[in-house]
Amino acid sequence: MTHQDPYRLSTPRTPGDGPDAVSRGDVLRTVLWAVVVVSAVANMAASLAGAPTAVHLASGVVTVLAAGSLVVRGLRGRR
Repeated sequence: MTHQDPYRLSTPRTPGDGPDAVSRGDVLRTVLWAVVVVSAVANMAASLAGAPTAVHLASGVVTVLAAGSLVVRGLRGRR
């Protein structure tokens, strides 16, 4: 008797299919989202602390590059 999980989004794997592995794309997407969040928070903290403009520009550039990478990956994934 197998237990069916009603909240599972993927098809259940049979025991002979091998281990559930996380792809490199999943790891990269997670890292990019983390970079976007951390750099946006750093930019906000720099604003509240009155940091120099260079700090704002650096965190803004990192945010834009990471967000742009996510957009490009998302658009390429639709093809």
